[in-house]
Amino acid sequence: MTKTRKAARPQGADEDDTIFQPAKQTLWARPGYLVRRLNQIHYALFYEECKTQNITPVQYGVLTALSLTPWMDQTALGLELGLDRTTTADVIKRLQERGYVERRVNPQDKRSRQAVITQEGLRVMGLLQSGMARAQERLIEPLPPGDRETFMRLLSTLVEANNQYSRTTLKSF
Repeated sequence: MTKTRKAARPQGADEDDTIFQPAKQTLWARPGYLVRRLNQIHYALFYEECKTQNITPVQYGVLTALSLTPWMDQTALGLELGLDRTTTADVIKRLQERGYVERRVNPQDKRSRQAVITQEGLRVMGLLQSGMARAQERLIEPLPPGDRETFMRLLSTLVEANNQYSRTTLKSF
């Protein structure tokens, strides 16, 4: 049986049996690292809960936006969701190929395209609604109920305050 060797502890570190992990200590002090990691966890939870339809969280977001605003211009849709033009066009193309959205030339601007969710897209959203909600709940479930509202408020504050630094700023700010 081999023993796990403990790394040297900095002066003043607890002398309990936990192993000092300098990489974890350094990375976990970085908000960007934790946000990226939480996003990975969110994707895993979403796929676990919504695996029956083979849809991504971004695709579900596009369907949601189109269910709220039919015949939305693709550029406006990207701005609504914080997606660049290429990603928006690719996601819509994939959803169109699956029969979840329709596209047309914008009657007011022949250079742009509009999209609308189809009945099939609405049906799939209905099938995924409870799974999506479970994934969202599971993501924040480790927090005490009172902290969930605080977390969401703080997360919204950070997104709104830093929106201008994104490659694709959200329209609603």
